Amino acid sequence: MDVQSKYTVRTLILEIIVVIVGLIFLIPFYFLVVNSVKSFGDILSNSASWPQQFVWSNYAEAWKAIDFPSAFGNSLIITVVSNIFLVLISSMAAYQMVRKPSRFNQILYFVFVAAMVIPFQSIMLPLVEMASKYGLNNSRIGLIISYLGFGAPLSVFLFHGFVKTVPLEIEQAARVDGSNRYGVFFRIVCPLMMPMFVTVIILNTLWIWNDYLLPSLILSSPELRTIPIATYSFFGQYTKQWDMALPALVLGITPIIIFFLFLQRYIIQGITAGSVKG
Repeated sequence: MDVQSKYTVRTLILEIIVVIVGLIFLIPFYFLVVNSVKSFGDILSNSASWPQQFVWSNYAEAWKAIDFPSAFGNSLIITVVSNIFLVLISSMAAYQMVRKPSRFNQILYFVFVAAMVIPFQSIMLPLVEMASKYGLNNSRIGLIISYLGFGAPLSVFLFHGFVKTVPLEIEQAARVDGSNRYGVFFRIVCPLMMPMFVTVIILNTLWIWNDYLLPSLILSSPELRTIPIATYSFFGQYTKQWDMALPALVLGITPIIIFFLFLQRYIIQGITAGSVKG
């Protein structure tokens, strides 16, 4: 059958609808980027209009005001280290639960799944108390440990579904060749789980990089501020420095947008592969 004969009016209408929806989702980015190069007065007078004069100095002033290199470094360290431990610990835990289907492992898996539905707001105060009690307040280590606890349930859930798709015969063949359990996991299973590794890293990076609430509870020193906390300094009780806040937001989201666009094709691949077997 001719491929072009399948293109109907209905397909055209669906494409138009998708384009319109896509443009609607891009409207916030338009307001963000356009207003980031306006003066404070122009932003207040007409935020939807095209800039009458491009004020590129907003970016330089915002860079200095929030000490962007320091905030960027803190966000990068916390995000990278949290991802490394989340991927390593969650993948090993999920592999053990799938390959050793004991009653304890089944209960443990259901505990991880149940933890996904616990509202963060219900445990904020106990979290702050525990962090203060064990000396984890105002430290990157305390924040990273918190991210490990809150990020592990979803990561284990995703890895658990993906490990089921890995053929057991491959692992058995590796053991026949003399490989131990750790060799099978790191040399055989990990390369096959690469799509899910990338998926978990992307999802956790988007969450950790943009998170404001958890760092605001754990971190208090200005030199430890992440990008969201540093950007929030432009919003006071009586004044809101939009001409500084918007460029800071653009600077903060640019690295994560580039990262997401570079790796986003793995998300569907990893999640689809992880849902093949129940």
